[in-house]
Amino acid sequence: MGTGKDIKTYMSDVSAMTEMRLRELLPSENSYPEVIHEAMAYSVFAGGKRFRPVLCMAACEAVCGNSAAALDAACALECIHTYSLVHDDLPGMDNDDYRRGKLTNHKVFGEGMAILAGDALLTYAFEILANMADEKNSLQIVQIIQEAAKASGEAGMIGGQVVDILSEQKAPDLALLEYIHSHKTGALIAASVRIGAILGGADAKQLEALTVYAQQLGLAFQITDDILDVIGDAEKIGKPVGSDEKNQKATYPLLFGLEESKQMAKDAVDASIKALELFGDNADMLRALALYLLSREQ
Repeated sequence: MGTGKDIKTYMSDVSAMTEMRLRELLPSENSYPEVIHEAMAYSVFAGGKRFRPVLCMAACEAVCGNSAAALDAACALECIHTYSLVHDDLPGMDNDDYRRGKLTNHKVFGEGMAILAGDALLTYAFEILANMADEKNSLQIVQIIQEAAKASGEAGMIGGQVVDILSEQKAPDLALLEYIHSHKTGALIAASVRIGAILGGADAKQLEALTVYAQQLGLAFQITDDILDVIGDAEKIGKPVGSDEKNQKATYPLLFGLEESKQMAKDAVDASIKALELFGDNADMLRALALYLLSREQ
């Protein structure tokens, strides 16, 4: 799918495919009880780059797999990611009013329904993954369910969020910062790459190389995210800038300053690209995604 395309076209195509398939997979907004299905759809279809689905599909292609086979897994990953955003925005977490230029879920549906919508998206993601199983691929599907569960739980996103909350109003250090971001953000990014590669039939050496790529990419993603919260355009980001400072979050610019943070992001991107050497042209979209992070505005 990625042959001959630039990264923006590739991302747009994958985003459109993911959105179309999500509309087929998610419960109808008209099914009872309507409000929970409306709340789920509100956040899933609120926009966004579909970065994790793009990674999943591109990783599948990097190992010469058929990316169409990874589409449902990509949709499940987007549901998990959206759940995390809905919960991150809650008053008891980051207390944000806007996400992707729209009112956050709890501002529209109320705090209780937003919690339930996030819970529903998380659990529905695993239903999507389980439904991918057939007689030929059952072991493979168990493996990707394990990947998604670990990335989503206390050893992944939730663990990172816990330490993020505990670190508020405390002087950050590098070890703390790395733990927060490798778990809160990096875990699902790594799982997206690994799941796509597993579905594409990656061998152990390929999976190891792609894991290094994903870990460095996740680091670059979070550093650039921290930078955008300082110098980004609120209209492009879709939420007010300065929320990290308002919530006294541990960030790379706070610890290292803007210029050093920018260099750290570049170093991480360079390291991620180096990890792709054994894949040749098949990993061009993954390389382009890494470079895209250095120039992204949202």
